[in-house]
Amino acid sequence: MGEHKVGTKEEWREARNALREREKELDRLSEELAEQRRALPWVRVEKEYRLATDAGPKTLPELFEGRSQLLIYHLMFGPNYSGGACPGCSGLADHLDGAVVHLNHRDVTLTCVSRAPLDMIQAYKRRMGWRFPWASAHGSEFPSDFGFALTPEQIRTIPQVAEMVADPPEFLTSWAEAVGTDLEDGLQEGPGWNVFALEDGVVYHTYSLQPPDRNMVAPYYYQLLDQTPRGRVREMDAVRHDEY
Repeated sequence: MGEHKVGTKEEWREARNALREREKELDRLSEELAEQRRALPWVRVEKEYRLATDAGPKTLPELFEGRSQLLIYHLMFGPNYSGGACPGCSGLADHLDGAVVHLNHRDVTLTCVSRAPLDMIQAYKRRMGWRFPWASAHGSEFPSDFGFALTPEQIRTIPQVAEMVADPPEFLTSWAEAVGTDLEDGLQEGPGWNVFALEDGVVYHTYSLQPPDRNMVAPYYYQLLDQTPRGRVREMDAVRHDEY
């Protein structure tokens, strides 16, 4: 594990008490942020979107499945991904099946959305053993309208993205190899959360969350790893995905 401090129980207790005060501060701030998030203005969704699902084509209101809140995770899986979905998104998706029933009981429908065609999604879903709803936005403007997909032109003209494609760090090169496409094509997809409300037959956009907020789009097990001495070991991130 490398170098680490060793101390007495008394030293540990003193340090732990100091840390606990910081953790309480974080809890209070998290509650304040949650209240501020819920207070955001709602934006009416004017355009009609139609996505492909296991039950056939569905509009955005139909994705709510009779509930008033819709939580969507934009899972990075593009039409040209020959190796499978994004390993990081797959790590997050591994935790969704257990959450679905609890969200449903709280008037929330959860679904993933990707731009890959439905048959690719269904095949990968079987491969991973997932059961949560997962819709295809192939041919739909839904991901791009909400900032979760880029055009090839945007890839080349957004300075930060163009720089990553021109001189990619090693982890991005490995990522592109894992999903089975070139980096420019792969980065057209974007991960993150999109939240909607349905009221009196009208759909409203209430919240979105995208990188660089890594904690909010990271797999749940990161929260568990944060409690361990070694924390998040980057080279282990893709292990779960590579096992399949």
